[in-house]
Amino acid sequence: MHHRFSEPVKRWSESAGKYFPVGDWPVKGSIEFYARLADHDRIRRGRRLSELDAPLTFSDGNSTFRISTLGFLHYTTVTLGTPGMKFLVALDTGSDLFWVPCDCSKCAPTVGTAYSLDFELSVYNPQESSTSKKLTCNNILCAHRNRCLGMFNHCPYTVSYISSETSTSGILVEDVLHLKTEGSDQEFVEAYITFGCGQVQTGSFLDVAAPNGLFGLGLEKISVPSILFSEGYTADSFSMCFGHDGNGKINFGDKGSADQEETPFNMNPLHPTYNVTVTQARVGTTLIDFDLTALFDSGTSFTYLVDPAYTSFSESFHSQIQDRRRPADPRIPFEYCYDMSPDANTSLIPTVSLTMKGGGQLTVYDPIIVISALRELVYCLAIVRSAELNIIGQNFMTGYGIVFDREKLILGWKKSNCYDAEDSNTTWARSHNSTRAPPAVAAGLGNFQTPKSTKDGGSKPRNSAAPPPYYGRHASDLIHSSCFAFTCILFLFL
Repeated sequence: MHHRFSEPVKRWSESAGKYFPVGDWPVKGSIEFYARLADHDRIRRGRRLSELDAPLTFSDGNSTFRISTLGFLHYTTVTLGTPGMKFLVALDTGSDLFWVPCDCSKCAPTVGTAYSLDFELSVYNPQESSTSKKLTCNNILCAHRNRCLGMFNHCPYTVSYISSETSTSGILVEDVLHLKTEGSDQEFVEAYITFGCGQVQTGSFLDVAAPNGLFGLGLEKISVPSILFSEGYTADSFSMCFGHDGNGKINFGDKGSADQEETPFNMNPLHPTYNVTVTQARVGTTLIDFDLTALFDSGTSFTYLVDPAYTSFSESFHSQIQDRRRPADPRIPFEYCYDMSPDANTSLIPTVSLTMKGGGQLTVYDPIIVISALRELVYCLAIVRSAELNIIGQNFMTGYGIVFDREKLILGWKKSNCYDAEDSNTTWARSHNSTRAPPAVAAGLGNFQTPKSTKDGGSKPRNSAAPPPYYGRHASDLIHSSCFAFTCILFLFL
């Protein structure tokens, strides 16, 4: 092992054409030589001395934003390499690898598309970054050594996703990810991370989803949160926030607060994921008992349930809707869709909440999606029937700050508007421009039956008088946050 300015490192850098800093090597033994080493140690390891009390975020800021034209996923801007190059990447807790388009054989076009008119997209070139290094097959993070011709060949990777015929493949590289500390004493940090040089993309990555890269946030060693923790940059935790207005934020090293709700992860040692257990759902006046495990996935637009949970949930919702159900439409992936009343204030939507293992309550603020179809409005229960996997998607995370505590192996959540300086209730009301009082009583209030205990498991619905009572929401309250053109696109990045 050699230190940063040792002669072997210097010779390697010169032979590879990689000078860091560019052409500026301090003289061994000089004051500058030791100052540089000390400064580098402070940046890389000094955060241990401060007990990682200041979370890290991207150098361009911690803001994220939901982009409807790119799959309704949350995106942020990251800066890679030296000199820094910016990428607009989708944030995905359902996968592990961070990749960007690179040395492209088959990548999404960066010009001449609808999204390229709105966003400036980049292509990474390892030869243009002085801090870039291609990983060899003997690296511990190389998972496809069986495809290597020799241990010193470049390490290949391939990741396939659940979305139809969607994949990325290329080689693994190491380079600088530009970060900064949060708080008043802001400090910029250059973290060396491993990511995918995505040479060939297929499926959704070629047009309408993550055309400029996908930022995997999973539990495997190759994910950026894992690398930041193992290298001593942050605590083993991160948080994401999903605002009602589509804005959000992300912070690495954030362990949440003492008053957050929590539930444990269900850990599979062979392939760890952010999998949680849901023990009960409330849909309006109905309680549904089940033992349902689901992936908590920011890289999936909507929520997916397998039967019998899907049918129990959907039929309970349908039984409490007074509007006319629409016939099936092949353009819409949702089965339970309704014509919105001419006066949207009369379209009452049952409240929805989930009870997680341990008793934590997750109220779902956006259980429906509103679709504009010519001169009419349609709303749908934003849950999709799944063949084999339950997924709590991004739409069920709206209105919360979510903490993925990988050290304690718990998921935490707390109601939030994603703006630190404002109260969440105030922002929620203002963002919907609502001057009307909420409905004091929803249809059916008082017509409850005393719940009977169901110990037989499964997904058996039952009526309930337990709090909270059935306060319906007007469909008009949800239009501002979920109305989009008559095209629905779903993305699952696992």
